[in-house]
Amino acid sequence: MYKVGVIGPTSSVEQIINLGKEYELIINFIGYPYKDFKDTESIILEYDQYVDVWLFSSRISYMIAENTTIPAEKLIYIQHTESGIYKSLLHVAHDQGEFLNQISIDELTTSHLQQALQQINFKPKDIYVKTFDIDSTTKELIAFHTDLWESKKTKGALTCFEAVYLGLKERGIPAYRISTTEMEIKQSLRILAEKTKTFYFKDTQIGVQILEIDNFEKLSEKAKSSYSLQYLEINLKEILLRFCERLDGSLLEKGNGRYIIFSSRGTIEREIGMLQDTVFQLTNESNTTVSVGIGYGETVHSAEINAQKAIQLSKEKSEYGIIIIQEDGKVVQSVGEEDELSFSYRINDTDLLSKLKKAKISVKNYNKLYALVKRMSSSDFTIKDLSSHLYWDESNARRIVVSLCEVDLAECIGEESYTSRGRPSKIYRLK
Repeated sequence: MYKVGVIGPTSSVEQIINLGKEYELIINFIGYPYKDFKDTESIILEYDQYVDVWLFSSRISYMIAENTTIPAEKLIYIQHTESGIYKSLLHVAHDQGEFLNQISIDELTTSHLQQALQQINFKPKDIYVKTFDIDSTTKELIAFHTDLWESKKTKGALTCFEAVYLGLKERGIPAYRISTTEMEIKQSLRILAEKTKTFYFKDTQIGVQILEIDNFEKLSEKAKSSYSLQYLEINLKEILLRFCERLDGSLLEKGNGRYIIFSSRGTIEREIGMLQDTVFQLTNESNTTVSVGIGYGETVHSAEINAQKAIQLSKEKSEYGIIIIQEDGKVVQSVGEEDELSFSYRINDTDLLSKLKKAKISVKNYNKLYALVKRMSSSDFTIKDLSSHLYWDESNARRIVVSLCEVDLAECIGEESYTSRGRPSKIYRLK
């Protein structure tokens, strides 16, 4: 059974869990209510190990979670539609006897509200809108509504936040909360149920890990006796067996320092931290580096082929760390590290392929560059950025970027200089 952590204000969390009882045979919902949406980050970082997926009652909490280290595939939010706005407006009309006259509203974007009003062909009178983002505060939003109320510009307020709603009610301000409807929640729960099937598929996929003690032949040559080499192999195997037991997998010794572990994708992904610890122990025991390649597939054969490709990439440069090749050909480099990078060997855009061919740049290198830029906080980059993050030498990085500019896939947008000496570095951007 999959564990889903539900994040949102108390009332929303209780409503979601209640409606989620329909899926109680396959999903266990665990509530993590907050008093302020800013608490989202601390909650998911503290409790992430206890859940398989996070479900957010609003997009703003989801946006906060996106900026953490939690994988995007573990995050899902309830999509708000115009229904929530209409429901609030009906409450206003019922209580005040008029429809959306002199009122303040906080919304994530103004477009959402505009679309709602356009569909009912209604032109609001004296409406004040404040957009918010992840840097906004409850205090700031309460002050926005309160100032308008006290200056008699509004007769009430619509807010997306429970904390703001309660704060306004304490001040005696007529407040109405824009909350999700049952229909919106049920639709999101259906999507979540489909997502759990995807996780089940991943759990049942075959996962093959290949670990190779680098330069094992030299270790054999340096061994003082055959006994010392056998002792080393026994110690290495003991470390691997402990790890294999944790995976509930099977270990196959291929000789010359190469070992293969067969398990499931789900188990491997959950135990990446344990794999890193195991690699550290093997490195200390053998006094040399260890290469790791992981392959996923629907069959043992396809998973092992991907693992073989992954170990070759890992051996190319030790900086690449643990490499995973998924069943769709996607490559994950430096798995479990801060500089983890995902890219593909495939591109379906014929125009892009034509330009890359003309520039003599491989799909792999372009996708690695694209993935790095996407991961960086800025879309701008320098040659030194590519050299340090992708482990390309500067001359090769410069050749690739210049070639991309020549085929109109990148452009130079400026220069930067940190010192008074030397040439300033050019700043580039992908188109």
